[in-house]
Amino acid sequence: MAMVDITGKPKVFREATAVGRIKLKPETINLIRDGKIEKGDPIYTAKIAGTLAAKETSILIPFCHPLPLTNVKVDIEIVDDVTVQVSSTVRTEAQTGVEMEALVATAVSLLTIWDMVKQYEKDEEGQYPFTVIENIRVVRKVKEEKPK
Repeated sequence: MAMVDITGKPKVFREATAVGRIKLKPETINLIRDGKIEKGDPIYTAKIAGTLAAKETSILIPFCHPLPLTNVKVDIEIVDDVTVQVSSTVRTEAQTGVEMEALVATAVSLLTIWDMVKQYEKDEEGQYPFTVIENIRVVRKVKEEKPK
């Protein structure tokens, strides 16, 4: 096992976007909309967490190269009465892509939302029968060779 050797590869512009969703109780979505989550604003906090996570991806994923990220953008929206969607776009000029950084940003943003609302999601037995993170995936990848 080892990292892939990218020594001879040229640095080029790269971008990746990953999305994912968290399903919550309608009551929890209403609390988010009304700004009544006790821990604070889960959407704002999740954007910060996702950005920080993207920058730490190579620490979390063993064979992932550390990359000089030039931009991380985390967008979060409530899409219906039970769903919050996260979309993370990461950019760099490097020798390898940023798909993992986009995926990590999305996953950590979703986990942050779960953490901030978990007290509202538990049932009477302390379980989470309604809460689910789903469909985390890369939806766009760009690699642009520099003009010669």
